[in-house]
Amino acid sequence: MSFRERVFLIRRKENISKMKNVDEAKTTVNSSSFSDDVDHHHHRHRHQMKNSKDDDLHDEESKSKSKRYSLVSFWELPEYMKDNEFVVNYYRANWPVKEALFSVFRWHNETLNVWTHLIGFILFVALTMANLMEIPQVADLISFITRSFPISGDTNVSHNSKDFFMEATNLIDLKRISSDDMDLNPGLIPVTRWPFFVFLSGSMFCLLSSSVCHLFSCHSRHLNLLLLRIDYVGITVMIITSFFPPIFYIFQCDPRWHFIYLGGITAMGMFTIITLLSPTLSTGKFRGFRALLFCSMGFFGFVPAVHALVVNWNNPQRDITLAYEAAMAVFYLTGTMFYVSRIPERWKPGWFDLAGHSHQIFHVLVVFGALAHYGATLVFLEWRDRVGCLNVV
Repeated sequence: MSFRERVFLIRRKENISKMKNVDEAKTTVNSSSFSDDVDHHHHRHRHQMKNSKDDDLHDEESKSKSKRYSLVSFWELPEYMKDNEFVVNYYRANWPVKEALFSVFRWHNETLNVWTHLIGFILFVALTMANLMEIPQVADLISFITRSFPISGDTNVSHNSKDFFMEATNLIDLKRISSDDMDLNPGLIPVTRWPFFVFLSGSMFCLLSSSVCHLFSCHSRHLNLLLLRIDYVGITVMIITSFFPPIFYIFQCDPRWHFIYLGGITAMGMFTIITLLSPTLSTGKFRGFRALLFCSMGFFGFVPAVHALVVNWNNPQRDITLAYEAAMAVFYLTGTMFYVSRIPERWKPGWFDLAGHSHQIFHVLVVFGALAHYGATLVFLEWRDRVGCLNVV
């Protein structure tokens, strides 16, 4: 083989080798590109799957949250909330405190229970403030404080001081004049108002504790039991404090009866409170027993009522006070009847879930009973202020 043929063969082999390397490189590049495409596709697919799972999870959380704060039926309630099977729907169960608070503006089967006593509470706050303004000492104090502040910005410090002492002198003069007037009527003594405000305070506590109980008892079992006990304590306190004005003012001339009657009803109330603090007695099973305890405290009032009627038989205000107190008794006893019997929802379960069921009627009648007793107390006060007591022990 000639030299030229050898060179040609060597170059041909080199070219073939280069072509193989180029093909392998292309194959490698194509393979790498395909692998990158596959990896990118898988990454995008995983990203889409992740987003889809996140969206599904978010939807599930939203649905769960919406379902959690939705109203449920009686049969979906936890056992500690099952009290009245005749109220079938529109219950709140295991709601957070914030959600329970704002549910005061939502419709559910406790809405009217909350608002009937909340409005009653606001009404008694207004009555309390109005009566406080009628007390001369309170009115004088408010007037004194009001007049002591400068009306104009041009008033200087020395002028303020001068007005302050002038007002104080005027108040002292008013007290001296009042004292002189009382000397002219030595038989009349000013009637104290504290029994009247004890009754108003007890009524406000009862109405407020009831509203709070019905608003937040859907939160948890622990809070439910705690608020139920406070609610029962509120009812007991209202019954006890209702005895203070009539017994105090009717028997003002013979204070020994204060200790007998007020001591007796207070002892009964304390026994009732201690009894109702038992968690077992807070359940719906003992509804009748609780009503019996409250009614027994109310029936205790018949003894001082008969006594007062005998003592004040010739009192011209007798018939008015009897009418008020009889109305109070009718309201309270009728409300208790609805509370125990669960009428009318017993007749048509599910028809009175939102409005008209027995507990709502009971709440309205309690407010009416308290207002009737308030009217009787005003008559007691007016009569005692006018008649006084000449033989106070």
